Amino acid sequence: MTDRGAVRGDLAACVAAAVRGGVDWVQVRDRRLSGTALLDLTDSLLAEARSAAAARCRDVRVLVNRRIDVALAAGADGVHLGFDAVEPEVARELLGADALIGCSTHSPREAFERAAVASYTQLAPIFEPISKTSTRACLGLDGLREATSSGGARILAQGGIDAANARAVCAAGAAGIAVSGAILHARDPERAARALREALDE
Repeated sequence: MTDRGAVRGDLAACVAAAVRGGVDWVQVRDRRLSGTALLDLTDSLLAEARSAAAARCRDVRVLVNRRIDVALAAGADGVHLGFDAVEPEVARELLGADALIGCSTHSPREAFERAAVASYTQLAPIFEPISKTSTRACLGLDGLREATSSGGARILAQGGIDAANARAVCAAGAAGIAVSGAILHARDPERAARALREALDE
């Protein structure tokens, strides 16, 4: 998940490095930008991500936070919806059956309810976030297990996840992880991404 305020150096270069390291989805997120500026950023990051993935003979999916219009204009692979975005059903109608539609959730019950209409749900915070101070109580592995125990929910765990705890998060039922600080704050984003990738693959 991108954050221009948290990255060391150039964001596009960081995204390319992260993809080379094994990141397979990139969520373009910048609430400070709108319209043309956000589209320009998305175009840039999408090009860098796809170029880096092609060099590794792998695929990468690029999503845009909240803005369906920007996702459509950029040719992105989907959209991630927060609490103030349109309903997932509307996004699906506009983006089509093959698009990734994600939703932010903050409780096991909310994750379960959203699972019926979204491609995936992002559940946070599992642990204390690396990139910011959380305003919500951390759910921990018990909260993650509760959310995944019902089955059918494709949950990406978010919040305070790094290479040291990624295995435990997967063991608790997460389908994957969503990170920003673990890569953006790293002195070597490619190495940080590779450590995460290896932990998940194991």
